Amino acid sequence: MVTTTDTTEILTQPKIEQLNQPSFKRWFKHFLYMPATKRYFSKSDQHAIAQAVSEAEHGHVGEIQVVIEGCLPSHQAYQQNTRMRARQLFAELGVWDTEYNSGVLLYLNLCERKVEIVIDRGIEKATEQAVWDEICATMIGTLARQQYREAVITGIFQIGERLNQFYEHSIPDQSNELSNEPIILG
Repeated sequence: MVTTTDTTEILTQPKIEQLNQPSFKRWFKHFLYMPATKRYFSKSDQHAIAQAVSEAEHGHVGEIQVVIEGCLPSHQAYQQNTRMRARQLFAELGVWDTEYNSGVLLYLNLCERKVEIVIDRGIEKATEQAVWDEICATMIGTLARQQYREAVITGIFQIGERLNQFYEHSIPDQSNELSNEPIILG
């Protein structure tokens, strides 16, 4: 169950419908996509990603959650684009529920070759969208060269640098609130 506060934005079905146009073409593309996340990201790649998250989170209270998804679930692909899916996962996985509102979700959709970064409200106040768009563009460029592992690790380190600039080092980083392991979905 998700609890809400005055400043928490929870995705609901009407919000999804307002922001996204239904697309039969998107549904068809995701329906025919063959699951390939294991092919693109081996166990050693997943371990390297977890190590990168651990290193990128060192020295500040920011938390990074990586989600790699082969394709959107077919029952959601008609109504939902990758941005809405990333925001849904941000809420469902509790990335927003960190002590200092310091969660960042790095979402990669292999079917559409899209990268989405969803940041928590504590970070959003002090950063500009252009910073996050630049990280996504860098990752997409690396993905186009079929360097999947390097793309994700580079993105993680760039997010870590932004979090390092944002958070004061006087706040002790006592705990790891989110798992460092990437979440691999279909």
